[in-house]
Amino acid sequence: MEDFGIQDEWQARPLLGTVLTASAAVAYSTAGYFTRLIELDIPTVLFWRGLYAGLFMSVCIVLLHGKETVASVRNIGLPGLLAAILSAAATVCYLNALRLTTVAEVMAINATAPFISGALAWLVIGEKERWQVVLASVFALAGIVIMVGPDALSGQLGGALLAFMMTFSLASMIVIMRVKKSVSMLPASCLSAFLSSIVVWPIASEAIPTGTTMFHLVLFGVLQFGLGLTLLTLGTRHITALRSSLLHRLQTVLGPLWVWLAFAEVPPSTTIVGGSIVLAATVAASLFGRDVAQPATGSPITK
Repeated sequence: MEDFGIQDEWQARPLLGTVLTASAAVAYSTAGYFTRLIELDIPTVLFWRGLYAGLFMSVCIVLLHGKETVASVRNIGLPGLLAAILSAAATVCYLNALRLTTVAEVMAINATAPFISGALAWLVIGEKERWQVVLASVFALAGIVIMVGPDALSGQLGGALLAFMMTFSLASMIVIMRVKKSVSMLPASCLSAFLSSIVVWPIASEAIPTGTTMFHLVLFGVLQFGLGLTLLTLGTRHITALRSSLLHRLQTVLGPLWVWLAFAEVPPSTTIVGGSIVLAATVAASLFGRDVAQPATGSPITK
């Protein structure tokens, strides 16, 4: 099957990976828009979002793999299960980090994700990256620091630690997907969506939303989380961990834009300036030729 690079003889396609990962960032960036539409507590929103995302991704897996669906689930192995657990853990850490510290601090810490992803990929599988992309990551980090301003350092230590755990978990998940890049990890990502619902289930509201609220929850789960996670999973197979994580920073720039257009919430000048720097850095990184990643051989987590 040739769809989105899922085939018997897998081959990296950097341009395809760049487009898919950037598209994933666009999907993820709508989170702020949906959270303003849905007037429910966060655990309840996360429960329904994860449920609908998991159902959507299940359909995608069947459509992409067809008769090989069962085999694709088996192929993820223990690394796939670990990736799913890490993704769900990141959701829990993110939720609690926002309760303990400022959004700005969480954003600032999450901006270090490209460096963490790149370092882990280099240590685990010897994956290398062009120096221009590393430099672009530095500029992107600076842009996000400008966006969040002084509030980035005004939170609590506990919240900062949870934000770092979230960032590290997501970076580790991306590296695992790079280790298993010859295998479709969509089933693992689908499992992580369902796990994120299970984790918050005990503290979510028992009342079932109806009408417009449920419709918005469906859109939130399918378009923001399900589609975003699907595109990210497919794209990560084709580009390095550092580049994938850097392109994902686009959601930080686009998020305030959608809220501005939909709710007339004009972002401060620092957001515009910093966002422009992040956008320029990610665009520049996407133009730097082919990946120079080394093959993942001999890694202890490939088995």
